[in-house]
Amino acid sequence: MKKRYLALLLFGSVLTSKAQTLYQPPVFTDPDRLEKIKSALPAIEKQVEEEFRKNNFPGLTYGIVVDGQLIDSHSFGSTNLAQKTAASSKSLFRIASMTKSITAMAIIKLRDEGKLRLDDPVQQYIPEVKKTPALTVDAPVITIRHLLTHAAGFPEDNPWGDRQLAIADAYFLKMLGKGVSLSNPPGITYEYSNMGFAMLGRIITVVTQTPYQEYITKEILKPLGMTHTVWDFSKVEPELLAHGYRWENEKFVEEKLLPDGAYGAMGGLLTSIEDFSKYVSFHLAAWPARSEAGTGPIRRSSVREMQQPANFAGLSTSLKANGTPYSISSAYAYGLRWTRDSDAITTVGHSGGLPGFGSNWRILPEYGIGVITYANLTYANAGLINTKIIETLLASADLKKRQLPVSKILNQRKKDLVSVLKDWNQASHYPIFAENFFPDKSLALRKKASEELFSKVGKIVKVGDLIPENQLRGTFIMEGEQGKVLVYFTLSPENPALIQQLDLREVK
Repeated sequence: MKKRYLALLLFGSVLTSKAQTLYQPPVFTDPDRLEKIKSALPAIEKQVEEEFRKNNFPGLTYGIVVDGQLIDSHSFGSTNLAQKTAASSKSLFRIASMTKSITAMAIIKLRDEGKLRLDDPVQQYIPEVKKTPALTVDAPVITIRHLLTHAAGFPEDNPWGDRQLAIADAYFLKMLGKGVSLSNPPGITYEYSNMGFAMLGRIITVVTQTPYQEYITKEILKPLGMTHTVWDFSKVEPELLAHGYRWENEKFVEEKLLPDGAYGAMGGLLTSIEDFSKYVSFHLAAWPARSEAGTGPIRRSSVREMQQPANFAGLSTSLKANGTPYSISSAYAYGLRWTRDSDAITTVGHSGGLPGFGSNWRILPEYGIGVITYANLTYANAGLINTKIIETLLASADLKKRQLPVSKILNQRKKDLVSVLKDWNQASHYPIFAENFFPDKSLALRKKASEELFSKVGKIVKVGDLIPENQLRGTFIMEGEQGKVLVYFTLSPENPALIQQLDLREVK
């Protein structure tokens, strides 16, 4: 059993109760939250402008999304150096691999509609894949899930894959028909593959009998109101099209924009900050889980499923500016990157890079915020800029995670528990303890340890609010005249839920 606190285990038994009520979603409790965020925006604008100049970007634009609204956006430099066209939140940049999660969303939509399964063999939809021999006799067949999570065994194919953007379907199928070189058997490791997402685009085309571009536009982009997001750069108004550049021989050289083709599903979309903020908002709107009706191209639960870590990608460690250790774990989800750091901050999003462009978007689901940055320089590190924006928001705006409301059963168990802790002789009158509790440690020993701790902190003068970790686990403080006791308890899975674990420790 996991021990949250090294302490004194207490109690066990039975209780009748009404059926559990509907789950109550977390809420933001700070009434000044939005104003605090807005107060940090000038500093962020200055910070991003410094990064723009330091990195010698031709143009850059960024946006900040809070609770489903694009609340701030600023742009610097030009999208067309020859015409000196100013970058703006309406400028359409090629977002490269940021496209991948939109392709993944289309696959999940087809899954939800029963038109495919994630564990279907890819060769069921692309027969040419049969031409690739397995690396080992015991290797499993490549599945759609493998493609979604970069676990198919294809080699990492940056930057080769970026130059395949415009190839025709016939050429792609001919390539697959020759067999593909594998670096690993499927399903055992993470290795980034643009080819895998090109295959997902092909699967969408086969299943829907419609080019994947048309299907994604109709079923994903338009329902989200992303009416200015396109696949074909030739259809973009010249004043809105961002041209891509590389820095070579001390000058900017324009990169040729590739047409969209078979590989577009991995990185072909062009979109603006304003349009993509609607997609970011849809991902944020999946949180928290709740009972109200949802809207959008796929269910909220499916969006949350897309965001869950599915294939471990790495663990990195470093030092903060103050010298304290810092680590971050990363994984790939469905067309998305997931991270969680040693400060327990979770992010979901994706970067993008193509000749001429670099981009990144990221959300913090527990904080209700998202950031988007585009630059028109080859493989520009937009992710670093977003990291700095997020750090500034968390620190300057003093942002807190959503706080979960206290469930009825958790609140009732707290009240019963407080009565018992004040007078252990009343324990038999409160049948609130699970059957494991007293066998784990006798009532006599629990009473003795508890009374020693409470005698040390003195008469209880205040019982603090319950802080829930979830619907069946939480903590609260009992404040005495000479000290405080932190009470942690967790309930059993039976109905009604009973106390299975109780830990106490003195708060210094």
